[in-house]
Amino acid sequence: MKFAILALLAAVFGALAAAGVALLGRRDAATRDRRMARALAWRIGLSIALFLGVLLAWQLGWITPNAV
Repeated sequence: MKFAILALLAAVFGALAAAGVALLGRRDAATRDRRMARALAWRIGLSIALFLGVLLAWQLGWITPNAV
């Protein structure tokens, strides 16, 4: 389960990096904006999937919070 969470978190950061690269790219404005918007949309979708996955794993008992 930890691997899945870390993989999704890495994918979120990868999408964020892709949006940054698209923002700094030397393409025309329309292409740059489209690529950046698509990367940010992927980041939002992956973040929501990660959040819902953690909630589901907690509800099913696959992960438990630490008693700190």
